[in-house]
Amino acid sequence: MKLMYVAGITFVAVLMTLYEWPKMKKANKKKEKAAYTVITLIGWVCAVLLVYFPNMPGPTQVVNFFFMPISKWLGL
Repeated sequence: MKLMYVAGITFVAVLMTLYEWPKMKKANKKKEKAAYTVITLIGWVCAVLLVYFPNMPGPTQVVNFFFMPISKWLGL
């Protein structure tokens, strides 16, 4: 069942790319293409990880984990 979710996420990412890529190809923007590719891949990986590990900590929990000892040390 999880494989179907991954296939759906991949399908949406491919549709987004098929829609956006021709617009970038006309202007020949290499940096924009690279940024789009990296951001899309990061989003795809995060979505797939959330499918397989739904209890994965969010960004605020990670920040709290690292800064909690500092706030205790400072007395905040």
